Amino acid sequence: MQKTMQESASTRWRVVDIVVTAVLGFAVGLIFWAWAAAWSVFELWTNAFPPLMGLFGGVWVLAGPLAALIVRKPGAALFCELLAAVTEAVLGSHFGATVLISGAIQGLGAELAFALLRYRRFGLGTALLSGLLAGVGLTVGEIVMYYAAWSPVFQGVYAVLGIASSVLIAGLGSWLLMRALARTGALSSLASGRTARRI
Repeated sequence: MQKTMQESASTRWRVVDIVVTAVLGFAVGLIFWAWAAAWSVFELWTNAFPPLMGLFGGVWVLAGPLAALIVRKPGAALFCELLAAVTEAVLGSHFGATVLISGAIQGLGAELAFALLRYRRFGLGTALLSGLLAGVGLTVGEIVMYYAAWSPVFQGVYAVLGIASSVLIAGLGSWLLMRALARTGALSSLASGRTARRI
C-alpha cells in the first residue's frame, strides 16, 4: 500500500513540473524555429546525396527526451515535444502545420522508452533508448510526408542516419544537458536535480 502511494506521488504532476515542461517546450521550440530557418542551407550541403539530411534530424527530437529526463512524469516527453512544435509553427516555420504531426509522432516515440520502463529509470541507457525511438518516429514520419518518392535505398540510409543522429543529439545530448543543468542547482526542485547531484 505504501509503495503504491509513493509511486502515485512520483507520477503526479505538480505546478513546478508543468511550468518547467512548458519553459523547456518553448525554449526548444525556438531552437526548432531557428533550425527550420536554416534547413535550406542543410539541403544545399546534401544535394549530392539527399539522405545525408538524416544527419541533422536529431535536433527535431530533442524536446521529448530532455523533458522526460528533467521532469520525470508520465507524458512529459509528448507534452514538451508537442509544445515545441506548436511554438515553431506559431513563430512561422515554413514546414507549416505538418510540424504538429511530426511533434506528436516524435513525442510518442520518446515517451515510449520511459513508459516501457514504467517511469522508474532515467539514466543514460533510457535516454539513448528514448532518442532511438524518437528517431524512429522522426524518420518514419519524414519518409511518409516528404520522402515517399525516394528509392528504398535512399529511404533506408536516411532512416539509419536519422536514428543515429537522434540517439546522439536527443539521447546523449539531453542526458548531458540534464546533468549540466542539475550541477548548477537549476533543477533543485525536481527529482532529476537531486539525483544528478548525488552521482
